[in-house]
Amino acid sequence: MKIALVNPISRRTQGYHTVGSYIPQLGLQVLAELVPPPHTVDIIDEVFGTEATDRLITGGGYDLVGVTAYTSGATRAYEIAAGCRARGIRTIMGGPHASAVPDEAGLHFDSVAIGECDTAWPRIVEDAAAGRLQPRYHGELSDLETMSLGRARQDLQPINGRYSVSAIQTSRGCPVGCEYCSVTQFNGAPIRRRRIEDILTEWNQTPKPFCFVVDDNFFGVGPRHAEWAKELLRAIIKHGRKRLWFSQTTINMGDDPEGLRLAYRAGCRGMLIGFETFNAANLREYHKGINRNNLARYQTLVNGFHRAGIAVFGGFIVGAEEDTPETVAETALAAVKLGVDIIQVTNLTPLPGTKMYDRYKAEGRLLATDYPADWERYTFTETVYNPRKMTARELDEAIYELRYAAAKRNWVWKRAIRSLLRTRSLTTSLFVQGMNAGWKRMARVQAPKDAERFGFSPRQSPRLSKIDDAFRMHLDVGLTTQAAQPAATT
Repeated sequence: MKIALVNPISRRTQGYHTVGSYIPQLGLQVLAELVPPPHTVDIIDEVFGTEATDRLITGGGYDLVGVTAYTSGATRAYEIAAGCRARGIRTIMGGPHASAVPDEAGLHFDSVAIGECDTAWPRIVEDAAAGRLQPRYHGELSDLETMSLGRARQDLQPINGRYSVSAIQTSRGCPVGCEYCSVTQFNGAPIRRRRIEDILTEWNQTPKPFCFVVDDNFFGVGPRHAEWAKELLRAIIKHGRKRLWFSQTTINMGDDPEGLRLAYRAGCRGMLIGFETFNAANLREYHKGINRNNLARYQTLVNGFHRAGIAVFGGFIVGAEEDTPETVAETALAAVKLGVDIIQVTNLTPLPGTKMYDRYKAEGRLLATDYPADWERYTFTETVYNPRKMTARELDEAIYELRYAAAKRNWVWKRAIRSLLRTRSLTTSLFVQGMNAGWKRMARVQAPKDAERFGFSPRQSPRLSKIDDAFRMHLDVGLTTQAAQPAATT
């Protein structure tokens, strides 16, 4: 049997995904690793574009097409399924969106896989090969360690492109349970770890020199989690192939100098941290207690990352109950003052399967409800609900102003130099430069779409002036205290 595994992308943001690094759709590589012989598998990833998908499926001679999709890709996923059905090709959909709305997905696909499907996938392949594909399969939160699960088919590249970095996962699950996040719903609250020996084997066989460790919470939230992470880092330092990488973690890692030093020695040059907001009431709404408890210590914790030579990639969400149109500019300015090296500001987006989606739906606040067509609007670049203290249009315009400034202003190398002064690490500053250059390119791609949508260019406004202050503020914030700190090694 010949299998195609497809990652669909929302066309509303096509190009916005494709101008930075091409990061693997790791879930498809994990499933590919579990396909037993004599079956064969190809990956089609629409991060490289949607144009070739239908042609590749039509000419590929596939017996089964499996699709995984986030909510923004669900509309496109259903189109792919319709094309397959017209050609008599069996289809199955899995991933976060299908798991959140399996009845909807079942209207378009022959079968739906709900939850993590490491243990269910071999049976799905067997059933499909025998002509008895079932309408529903239920996965489970497997013990990754004892069952040696989670390994990806690192050598398998998409047939429509080539990834520029590698991806690997050491754990799944997140106990924080943010109201807007689907991770806890899909992967569970307990952090489940892979065997360190299995991680090292995959680590050493991964071909690319730069790697994204896709864990949702690499360091965890308590001493037991932290000790396991440090054990892994020691093993990478001692036995692992030398490579640079970045991952995702919570802010509390900034309080562990030993863990940060080990991470840098193991090759870590950046950590994505979900700050989300500087407003304590909003953090309470998001149910993000770990941030609310550390809000007054943000500066100390960010300094901890920098002292170890690690860049801080800060994620911020605007649109909570206390936010106004001015919050976008104020957040950007506060993040720069804090010393965040890479800043990502997105629209709050209530995803199906989350508590926030259920609450907003019950309150009648959702705006994009023409499903399945409107799923393509759930991209984190558009407001799909009614905020409390502004209109959806006002929030979108405020973030448009931020993207406009990011596309037009000269700031990328200046921020890299600031990161070099803070971290004393050339490789970290180059990582920062590359990431920020990618964000600037993405802003440029989105700019004409924004201008067409809003009908104006925000050349001057009070908010834009404050945003400009954030982009100008590179070398003069906080360097007095950072300059006295020990240097990183490379």
